[in-house]
Amino acid sequence: MPAQPPRDRRPAAATALAVTTAAFAGVLVFATHYPKPEELLGTHLPSDKTLHFAAYAVLTTLAAGTLAVSGRWVPTAVARLGAALAVFGLLDEATQPLFARAAEPLDWVFDCVGIAAGMVAVATAATLLRRPRGSHADRT
Repeated sequence: MPAQPPRDRRPAAATALAVTTAAFAGVLVFATHYPKPEELLGTHLPSDKTLHFAAYAVLTTLAAGTLAVSGRWVPTAVARLGAALAVFGLLDEATQPLFARAAEPLDWVFDCVGIAAGMVAVATAATLLRRPRGSHADRT
């Protein structure tokens, strides 16, 4: 019986990352719309802006990681993802008053900074992982 070629694990990894991204986005929307966030998160937390930055950096890292693992890390897809995440953050912020929360434009700015940080992290990882072994950088 001939040896079977190794199975490509990328589709399973991309699916797992996509599911994780969707779950994180759901938790994020719940947390940002819950009327009394201190009940969920406690009282000894980093600043609100730090939380916005971190939440969107994680969300973007998961979403952009899904693109990279699935082989769709191309400039147009990356730009669309960044724009979609910025719109998501804007809608997330804009709908908070419907749930007795205050919408703050500066929160959205920190969401966008987190989005940029997540994109840079995944771009860096994708570049480093694509670098061929045995390249000049590996020999020095």
